[in-house]
Amino acid sequence: MRHTVRVPMRWSDMDAYQHINNVAFLGYFEMARVSLFFEHPTHDEKTGMRRGLVVHSHEITYRLPVEYDAEPLEIQIWVSGVRAASFLCHYEAFDHGRLAATGQTMLVPFDFALNRPRRLTPEEKAFLARFTDEAAA
Repeated sequence: MRHTVRVPMRWSDMDAYQHINNVAFLGYFEMARVSLFFEHPTHDEKTGMRRGLVVHSHEITYRLPVEYDAEPLEIQIWVSGVRAASFLCHYEAFDHGRLAATGQTMLVPFDFALNRPRRLTPEEKAFLARFTDEAAA
């Protein structure tokens, strides 16, 4: 299942060519991750990934330029490649129904008290399974 978030563009996200700057998409994708992992109403301390995650890497493919508009972008986010201590988040950004960018982020669960990566708990894996779409990845 995919999680969908409407993300507003900011006037300051524009570049010199009057398009949304490429780096702004990292922020849009981050807003989708925060919505999925931290703000979703069913999240709790065990299953909502609140114990800590860090970004390992990002990859973005830009499909068409996006011009600033008051209409928010639609970001779809889903999960694949769940392993013992990492997983991928995938994104599709739609501008007025047109696919504008795709991306993925590798995330690693992290224990901030010990300052080191940790393994996903069974509860976290079960939570991620709800948003897994291996076929779309």
